Amino acid sequence: MKRYMQAVFGLFVAFQKRFMRDKVSLFFTFLFPLIFLFIFGVIFNNDSVSFRIAILDHANNSFSKEFTTSVGENSAFKVNKDITTIESAKQKMSRGEIDSIVELPESFGAINEARVPSGTMNVYYQKGSDQSGKTVSAVMQQILDEINRKLGRPDAALKVSEKATDTAGLNNFDYTFSGLLGFSLMSMGIFGLANAMPQQKQRGSYKRLFAAPFTSGQLILANAIHFILIAMLSLATVIIMGLLVFKFNMRGDWMSFWLFALLSGAMTVGFGLLIGSLAKNEDQAAPLANLISFPMMFLSGSFFPRFMYPEWLQGVSSYVPLTPVIDGFRRIMTENASLISLLPEIGLIAAWMFIAYIIAIKFFTWE
Repeated sequence: MKRYMQAVFGLFVAFQKRFMRDKVSLFFTFLFPLIFLFIFGVIFNNDSVSFRIAILDHANNSFSKEFTTSVGENSAFKVNKDITTIESAKQKMSRGEIDSIVELPESFGAINEARVPSGTMNVYYQKGSDQSGKTVSAVMQQILDEINRKLGRPDAALKVSEKATDTAGLNNFDYTFSGLLGFSLMSMGIFGLANAMPQQKQRGSYKRLFAAPFTSGQLILANAIHFILIAMLSLATVIIMGLLVFKFNMRGDWMSFWLFALLSGAMTVGFGLLIGSLAKNEDQAAPLANLISFPMMFLSGSFFPRFMYPEWLQGVSSYVPLTPVIDGFRRIMTENASLISLLPEIGLIAAWMFIAYIIAIKFFTWE
């Protein structure tokens, strides 16, 4: 029994020493959970969330002017004062520059028979970001309810009307589908390569190619073409399922979509190649894949609306590699956006792709 327990203790000490010497394991065991705690703590414990809105005051009376001023002083809202027309406001909202539009019609604030201000304001929201629009509408209704209470009008002389833009023939699935497609590309590109390349290294396949000889650039390019093709086939399968089972309604041009998807797939595969190049085995590949993919999943808008984030985090999340992919898919599929109008997203995707491939080629290890 003594020898048995000595052997157990010896193995225990050996495992502990091996673990303490592995910096990657230490990072993902102790520091990585703290990073996620910080991310979710910032998102869900944020008391300074503000909504970007435009206020169009068509009433232009004393009450509407006072109301506009008070909303501008409210910390819950960040009013864009440069927008003057409903058309420009809708355009900026479709691009994600504002979250909602508050329109005060000519009749808003007019004195009714009871000699109190009355009227109904219109709160517009983009169907793809209906959470923010409905939240703005609810906050506005609370403000008006307080005004009604102070006026002694329980019958609510001042009201809010919600209006969605670009809703013809679309449903909620059509708007969430873009997030699913982006996540599908990321999963295929990162997790597929992150596992495949280290396996080949352990088998010695790449070492034999190096003796052939092959350059790291040739190997990276061959793997990229192979996995981009697989990623496109995987994406096509998801789209066919969406069309047949969930009746997905495509509003954009399929050629533009596939060209954009091809570039996006090349970028996500690039990150998979980066991980596969750096990792020597699957034990190293898995944590590296999580390190890169998790921020993409939670900060790109795939699962959580980005308006929930603090303003500084919204700015940071705009540069997360998966964010322009999802934004581009959404705009093509629901707004019929052209590739020309998506040049900012395309430029950001191309920049990340260039960075990923350069690092993958430069730091590739053959075994």
